[in-house]
Amino acid sequence: MQLVVARIGRAHGIKGEVTVEVRTDEPELRLGPGAVLTTDPASAGPLTIETGRVHSGRLLLRFEGVRDRNGAEALRNTLLIADVDPAELPEEPDEYYDHQLMDLDVVLTDGTEIGRITEITHLPSQDLFIVERPDGTEVMIPFVEQIVTEIDLEAQRAVIDPPPGLIDDRAEIASARDDEPGDDTENAGDAN
Repeated sequence: MQLVVARIGRAHGIKGEVTVEVRTDEPELRLGPGAVLTTDPASAGPLTIETGRVHSGRLLLRFEGVRDRNGAEALRNTLLIADVDPAELPEEPDEYYDHQLMDLDVVLTDGTEIGRITEITHLPSQDLFIVERPDGTEVMIPFVEQIVTEIDLEAQRAVIDPPPGLIDDRAEIASARDDEPGDDTENAGDAN
């Protein structure tokens, strides 16, 4: 199975290093020296990592055969893809690979069906499940433990406990007028 583990950013310096947008929770395993990665587009690779280091919070990689800024810049926006055994599991018990979560049924805590995970979007702050509902519409569910309460791979389902308004347009909104001070009409006229 192939997993996208990074996207190459811009060149860094003049010696062939590139910045990398990491898309794996295990960069030390997937992006270490000696790792051979396929690419998208395929014409850019395969690429073998020669060195890696962190500079100002960003991972910098150098690939074998890429020795200058022009070569590094030519790789910009290339996706790095690792071959992973489908039976391999993440080291942490509460972590999952995208391929494990794809096509899981999404249900509420009471068992109500919401839909099926069709895509996982990785944002800087959190990951999102893109869930296709039975009517064909999509809803985005933040993959955070306060909302996604259980992942059951054997049952092929994700259980969610969403806040009001997350999965439908019928959010409960309190009217500000209901609580305005001085709107006490019950006691008006009782001033004897």
